[in-house]
Amino acid sequence: MTPLSPLSVIVITQNEEHNIRECLSTVTWAGEIIVVDSGSEDRTVERAREFTDRIFVRAWRGFGEARNFAIRQARGEWIFWLDADERITHLLAEEIRKTIESLSSLAAYSVPRKSFFLGKWIRHCGWYPGRVVRLFRQDKGRFTDEKVHERLNVDGTIGELKADLLHYTDPTLEHYFRKFNRYTSLAAEELGLNGKQFSLAKLISKPVWTFWRMYVLRLGFLDGLHGLILSVLSAGYVFTKYAKVWERSSTKESEE
Repeated sequence: MTPLSPLSVIVITQNEEHNIRECLSTVTWAGEIIVVDSGSEDRTVERAREFTDRIFVRAWRGFGEARNFAIRQARGEWIFWLDADERITHLLAEEIRKTIESLSSLAAYSVPRKSFFLGKWIRHCGWYPGRVVRLFRQDKGRFTDEKVHERLNVDGTIGELKADLLHYTDPTLEHYFRKFNRYTSLAAEELGLNGKQFSLAKLISKPVWTFWRMYVLRLGFLDGLHGLILSVLSAGYVFTKYAKVWERSSTKESEE
């Protein structure tokens, strides 16, 4: 496939040597690949250099800030943002190419994301199609500055692509829990920065609601044992996030 010069693919990384080669090998047809690394201690950067020399190593300041930095480095008119544990299929690549070459007037496009948990595609739990806006014009999109779960704000109309983006989120429980502590801490910090106070009611009700919504309302039970484990762990994530909000507020009070 010939390079699509109007397209820049951006990826942010930290210790992704197990993913980065498989990820970048699916976007070699893009006009350029930009990798923003936050000080990986493994061979992420070394492996990324097999695909691009547009690699920037900088201190970690949050997901939104890293992605916005990547956008500022992009030379393409269009940007597709990708995580290291995601893969662009041949069908999606062709659809992206046709969309850009059609001289579309839209500002951005969402894609359905097919996510795998412990090796299984999760069809329910609210995970599929789980549309995410990924393709956008360079001058029409910027990320919010949340430390985790940042959002892409788009200035203009958003269309829809049909082909799936593949997401290999957590191949093992060990991998899940390696991310768990970091992400719950970032989420608790974000709530604190937004002035959210600890609430016993939220500590109890939010995890219960998360499980009920995923496993029952969104038919997670149809995903079998994988759906049950995912729903329970997601409830635990929410519980831990609010527990850390309590911990942070208690520590602050004891220091005053």
